[in-house]
Amino acid sequence: MPTSLAELALRTGAALDGDGAVQVWRVATLESAGPGTIAFLANPKYRSQLASTRASAVIVAPEMAGETALPKLVSGYPYTIYAKVAAILHVAPGVAAGAHPSAIVDPSAKIAASAAIGPNAVIGARAVVGERACIGAGSVVGAGTSIGDDVVLHAHVTIYDRCIVGPRGVLHSGAVIGADGFGMAEENGRWLKIPQIGRVVIGADVEIGANTTIDRGAIDDTVIENDVKLDNQIQVGHNCRIGAHTAIAGCVGIAGSTRIGKNCKIGGAAMVGGHLDICDDVVISGATQIQGSIKVPGIYTGTYPGLPHGQWRQVQSIFRRLPELQRRVRRLETSANEAPPVDAPGQGKGGA
Repeated sequence: MPTSLAELALRTGAALDGDGAVQVWRVATLESAGPGTIAFLANPKYRSQLASTRASAVIVAPEMAGETALPKLVSGYPYTIYAKVAAILHVAPGVAAGAHPSAIVDPSAKIAASAAIGPNAVIGARAVVGERACIGAGSVVGAGTSIGDDVVLHAHVTIYDRCIVGPRGVLHSGAVIGADGFGMAEENGRWLKIPQIGRVVIGADVEIGANTTIDRGAIDDTVIENDVKLDNQIQVGHNCRIGAHTAIAGCVGIAGSTRIGKNCKIGGAAMVGGHLDICDDVVISGATQIQGSIKVPGIYTGTYPGLPHGQWRQVQSIFRRLPELQRRVRRLETSANEAPPVDAPGQGKGGA
């Protein structure tokens, strides 16, 4: 429903500049905005669109406030204010409590009266589903699994036995939590499967994207701490631990038994090897491969931008020759160190 700019300022903590009685009912980009919308400018790349936007109000940083006469919310963190405004204006519709007639709920499961169980969902033996939790159509909650208060499982989420999902978690369609870790032992050219007896334990306020998979631990648990945000199509191997407030973009692969610290950010398609330790406050650029532990906070990048194909082949040719070039440099350095010193002027034989 429409909300006044003054109320949005009060609820988000932004400063109001202009007519607070202006009513807005949805968010929009600067380019696509129209009457009744509020747009935001967080990236200076779109600064030129501020003058031409048809929005009723805008969200801007203080240094941009003078560039438009529109009513505005002003904050040093305009993207954060946009996120808060969007949550106020675009509230997800509620779901009626109770279980759909087609749902299969084991008699020993404990389901809160305010929880909603969708069509064809399956709730296993001794499972617990908390207050106001929403289990989407076709989702499966395994035996002995605990789903916290206000958790949302979208359609076709699968949570294996004995796992834990903390309060206010959001799991998108196709997510699989608690499948067996990839644990194998080799004997005489064949693989022996190692039973995976750990769990996946997910903290509060965690969001897990579509088709992301988190394997259960081999012995100890795989742990996702509070406020972790995982994008779509991420693989988290068994026995990993991801620290609180870490955000990981799509298509990242994390091999087993790796520990990632708090407040880390990992770009899309990065690959993180197994049995590593990554400290707090690390940023890993997209497509980077991490094969060793990181002990110092900072930004780590292990790739280079795309090049025209011919130039790329030249770079690769040089790269392949680096070991030989290194050996040649070392031989030259050794020869230089072993050579007799050159006489200074006036110091040679027969000098005065």
